[in-house]
Amino acid sequence: MQDFQKKYCQSLTEYSRRITNQIKIGDLSLGSDSPIRVQSMTTIDTMDTIGSVEQSIRMIESGCELVRITAPSVKEAQNLENIKNELRKRGYKTPLVADIHFTPNAAELAARIVEKVRINPGNYADKKRFDIIDYTNESYAIELERIRERFLPLIKICKEYGTAMRIGTNHGSLSDRILSRYGDTPLGMVESALEFLRICEDENYFNIVISMKSSNPQVMVQAYRLLVQRLEEEKLKPYPLHLGVTEAGEGEDGRIKSSMGIGTLLEDGLGDTVRVSLTEDPEFEAPVARSLITKSADSKQNNHFSELIKHDTAFPVSPINPYSYTRRETFEVGNFGGLNVPRVIADYSTIDVENHDDLKPIGHFYLPLPDKWRMNDLGADYIYSGKKAAPFMLPNGLKEILDYRTWQTQTDKQNKLPLFSVEDFFDPSKELHESLNFLQLTIDDLTPVFIEFIKQYKNIVIVVNSKSDASMIEFRTFYFQILKYGIKNPVILSKKYGNIPESDFQLFAATDCGGVLIEGFGDGIMVALPDLTTKQDKLERLKTVNSTAFGILQAARTRMSKTEYISCPSCGRTLFDLQETTAMIRKRTDHLKGVKIGIMGCIVNGPGEMADADYGYVGIGKDKIALYRGQIVIKKAVHADNAVNELIELIKEDGRWFEQEKLEYSM
Repeated sequence: MQDFQKKYCQSLTEYSRRITNQIKIGDLSLGSDSPIRVQSMTTIDTMDTIGSVEQSIRMIESGCELVRITAPSVKEAQNLENIKNELRKRGYKTPLVADIHFTPNAAELAARIVEKVRINPGNYADKKRFDIIDYTNESYAIELERIRERFLPLIKICKEYGTAMRIGTNHGSLSDRILSRYGDTPLGMVESALEFLRICEDENYFNIVISMKSSNPQVMVQAYRLLVQRLEEEKLKPYPLHLGVTEAGEGEDGRIKSSMGIGTLLEDGLGDTVRVSLTEDPEFEAPVARSLITKSADSKQNNHFSELIKHDTAFPVSPINPYSYTRRETFEVGNFGGLNVPRVIADYSTIDVENHDDLKPIGHFYLPLPDKWRMNDLGADYIYSGKKAAPFMLPNGLKEILDYRTWQTQTDKQNKLPLFSVEDFFDPSKELHESLNFLQLTIDDLTPVFIEFIKQYKNIVIVVNSKSDASMIEFRTFYFQILKYGIKNPVILSKKYGNIPESDFQLFAATDCGGVLIEGFGDGIMVALPDLTTKQDKLERLKTVNSTAFGILQAARTRMSKTEYISCPSCGRTLFDLQETTAMIRKRTDHLKGVKIGIMGCIVNGPGEMADADYGYVGIGKDKIALYRGQIVIKKAVHADNAVNELIELIKEDGRWFEQEKLEYSM
């Protein structure tokens, strides 16, 4: 790949916000000269005027600067005027956005009423019937001309009324035409948007925002980066970007996936408006978005983390392909690196491990009666005990790391492992474990002398510790440096966070570690929060930290340890209670390690939007559910009362079901 094709941001190793066009959405400005804006979407039926207004007010008061409302047909588009008038009557001037999927007539009406319309190129004036068509260049050009003719009226209305537009591509709803030529790829997502964008530029209409959404953070990040590169390559205008991970889900999983995608791009300096899509009430989305935006601002203030790394160009060339995943090549040390999945290390350095129950928070359970250990799917691989070793034999699935000087005092040095400081590692009289040693360092330790020294050792795992607010950028710079110098030791990402809420910890850790995991870097993860007063509180917090670490690896698709739920955030089209249904399906299936289940409230967010799922549960009418295997419908019109049972039967038919083994957790 040529060097110019790898440039997608101002700098890979310092925070620098991308320069964009400025656009207007009503009285709101959007672009790089403006703050990064927060938005969300209502979940009330659009025909419920007062319900939509009151929910919009709750969203605005939680921090939303734009409110999106679905308009799947002309009647909903018409009612946008009533909603807008009532909001203005109550003193709220927040711009409204009409969400359009299939209906050009609804878009053309809505564009006369609200300040912005969102269209999805995959199904707006295009075809999505899951057909595979072999297009010739001529037939492809004919389809493009047909799309132009259907799209032009909306452009003219937007120009006349001063209405902004978001061209929003979704990974799961690419048209048959795009899929036939480009496949289910980030390139297909980008081309889908560019086709519509070129038509807009031909008509001198530039009041545009672009998005590239996917439920897979890795695909989402690659698509946005490729979009920026292609805009520059084709000399198109630098349009603002709307960031979002679609169908992220609920709770911890939804926040981690959203942070990995949105947070990574914000750290790259990309993004001008953010929507976090959670299967929760929409007023809970804005605070999450605001936390991610605040973190990127902190990175901007604290991005000079190393005196050794000199930045001699504003557009450095990436040493990796930023638009596809390739794991960094490493040699194997113990069960790190090589073809091994990334490992999770639990930090017990400030907790006295006194009895078996102290290991419950990290997924290891002692059963006294048979005198055996059991481990759940979130069982940590290692514990770091620091200066005090555990006083009992650990389970076979768990190994202990000690500070080097403490390790030296142990009688059993074979089953315990040393963590060296750089100073101790340079000591010529040091004692090494024969097969697995850990070396803790920061990016400032990568001196020429150290680089040549470390290359002599094939039994060392590096633990890179970040102390910067710009940890993702710091980890990435470390990654690029060791690539440059040919160091192939496995690397563990290590970060201890300051006194922040646990909710922010999930967001920040997913950004800092996830942002480089999806680039192919990282053979393990060790994250931690500050100490609490009591041991009980410390153990409870450790459970959250351990779950977050596994969640990050899962979202990065580097280690699948639990069931994944791809659920839409609900909107006025939804045909059942998404939160209740998701909770019900999770209760029955959350022991199915590695299985991906899509839960979609309507056919718009149906087989296309859950492109990454193994199975799908999709609302198609009142109390009617369609069940999918991948993107193929298997059972139609199943009554909602029995749909979860039918879903489980489908999983059983494929041999992917097993009964849940109960492991009680109590502190």
